[in-house]
Amino acid sequence: MKKGEEKRGKPDYILLGAVLFLILLGILILVSVSAAPSLEQYGSSTWLLFRHVAFGLLPGALLGYIAFRSPLSRIKKWAPILLLGNLFLMVLVFFPVIGISAGGASRWLNLGITSFQPSEFLKITFILYLAAWLSSSVIKKNGSYPLQKINNASNTFTSFLIIIGIITALLVMQPDVSTWGVIVMSAVLMYFLSGTPIKHSLYMVAGCIGALFLLIKLAPYRFERFLVFIKPDIDPMGLGYQIKQALIAVGSGGILGKGLGMGLQRYGFVPQSMGDSIFAIFSEETGFLGSFILIALFMVFAWRGFAIARNSKDAFSKLVCLGVSSWITIQSFINIGAMLGLLPLTGIPLPFISYGGSALVAELIAVGIMLNISTKTS
Repeated sequence: MKKGEEKRGKPDYILLGAVLFLILLGILILVSVSAAPSLEQYGSSTWLLFRHVAFGLLPGALLGYIAFRSPLSRIKKWAPILLLGNLFLMVLVFFPVIGISAGGASRWLNLGITSFQPSEFLKITFILYLAAWLSSSVIKKNGSYPLQKINNASNTFTSFLIIIGIITALLVMQPDVSTWGVIVMSAVLMYFLSGTPIKHSLYMVAGCIGALFLLIKLAPYRFERFLVFIKPDIDPMGLGYQIKQALIAVGSGGILGKGLGMGLQRYGFVPQSMGDSIFAIFSEETGFLGSFILIALFMVFAWRGFAIARNSKDAFSKLVCLGVSSWITIQSFINIGAMLGLLPLTGIPLPFISYGGSALVAELIAVGIMLNISTKTS
């Protein structure tokens, strides 16, 4: 080993296996969904799969491998620049020509042959920045949770609120409140576990709850989603149509499911069948058994992520793993919970499963960094 290089061991193969299995399940269900006549406007039944692989899986695997091989010290050094660049791209979505608006939202950048969603990458760039910043403020670290102590906690709290405020403004203007919720929940957990006073975390939790209710009240469609969650039968053919059809899909799957490609709800009955509703289609075709395996894989991801964090040798690595594990776990269970009627509909994709290149690329970069951290032995 050359001087200055980080000593490396073997990556966490359990984490890698869980992610590969999730990606495989995503491809299988995407093949089934994309073959439905309701998506014939996309042309060939393999067109969505091709785009998912060409603009999601392949670049994600390449960038994930680069993240896996890159020195962690370099990743930590570049974290502020990556976040600033990401925030700049978040501003560009509001500019004409380069920015793309759809469904009342401005979230995408036009790259010609495809589009790019900067908010998906904000999840990982903000986690990296937050881990680098908070770890530099830790006075003493002994491997416990939370980390021992934060220097100048009041200044850290104020700075944290300013950064969250900037991110909140950009995401609310798009609007993309579901992504905001995932980012803020992951960030608050990282902040708490870094050794900050517990009262600061309680203040932020209260503030976030208040902000969420304000956002729901200000936007009629968010209030309607919340209303449908409280009263699912209020408008079954209108406001409650998506959750009604999702529950029908989940319930009709039974124990073993109808078989891949045999589900009926993919024929245009469930809105966003290739996006945030893909779990409902998956549950219908694979049944309770398939759903159990899928949820178990996300639980394995969370287990290995927190285990890698606990065994990490430095605060930066611990916080990165805690942040990524929280992000993927929170997002997956919000998506699944919404499809089961346990949470309001949010429009958030299911990690590694839903169609979408930007999300998959960001998730694979995060996995590459976690596997990188898992190889550290000293």
